[in-house]
Amino acid sequence: MAKITEGTIPFKGYQTWFRRVGACEAGKIPLLVVNGGPGFPHNYMQSLDDLAAKGREVIYYDQIGCGNSPGPDAADFYSVALFKEELANVIAGLGLKELHILGQSWGGMLLMDYLITEKPQDVKSVVISSSPASFPVFADEINRLVNWLPPDVIAAIEKGIKEEKYDDPAFLAASDVYYSRHVVNLDPLPNFVAYSFEHQSKVYVIMQGYTEFMAIGKLKDWDVSGRLHEITVPTLLVSGVSDEVTPLLVKEEYDRIPNAEWHLLPGAHLIHVEKRDTYNRLVETFLTKQEAAL
Repeated sequence: MAKITEGTIPFKGYQTWFRRVGACEAGKIPLLVVNGGPGFPHNYMQSLDDLAAKGREVIYYDQIGCGNSPGPDAADFYSVALFKEELANVIAGLGLKELHILGQSWGGMLLMDYLITEKPQDVKSVVISSSPASFPVFADEINRLVNWLPPDVIAAIEKGIKEEKYDDPAFLAASDVYYSRHVVNLDPLPNFVAYSFEHQSKVYVIMQGYTEFMAIGKLKDWDVSGRLHEITVPTLLVSGVSDEVTPLLVKEEYDRIPNAEWHLLPGAHLIHVEKRDTYNRLVETFLTKQEAAL
């Protein structure tokens, strides 16, 4: 069993919690995982522990305000800039001189923004997994997917949003139909995935909105699609055919990021869990290829 080390890194008067799994064999570089949400604990990404069993250190952290990294209740504390600063602080705090980074969903959005604005020299390659480069276009795609649902499901979603009854059983049942089609199609959910959904924090509401169908948070105008050409590190894109981050969104990234590689797999937004073995094999093959070129 791979060795696991946990700890914290001081950040803005709080603590960012991390979990290090395994150790790197000769020639391999650690993989830092930036999870989605915002406001979801890292747990649902722990399927990447499989890479540690193959001789690669995998490092997770809970972003400030969620999981084991509690933060303040004040909405004005949280921003994309804050999370970029935290990412840089984690890299420095762990003493990582060379690393790969994998960002899933919001984590990939944060990673794209970080690469474009900070241009880090220590990042040797990245995996962007089911992440949009434009939140307004992402919101449009979600609305399009909702409109393909059965009429009674659409009506329940619209009614819940209009009346702001997000805990109404009819709204929750309708949301489950959308989630099973476009977020994760596994029943039951693995415990490590269910944990993250059950422990979503207030940061999700601050940055996204009350539901996946509402782009009213601080991310509503976020868009780096016009600067994707500035991402110069080797990039692997992975997404699902029925993913809420639709092929339309990922195709734009593939076209604009120089020398990007894209794998479109059958499955939804949590493709890393639905196609665990295939996904992990693709990631490890990509990382190994980049290390051979260093």
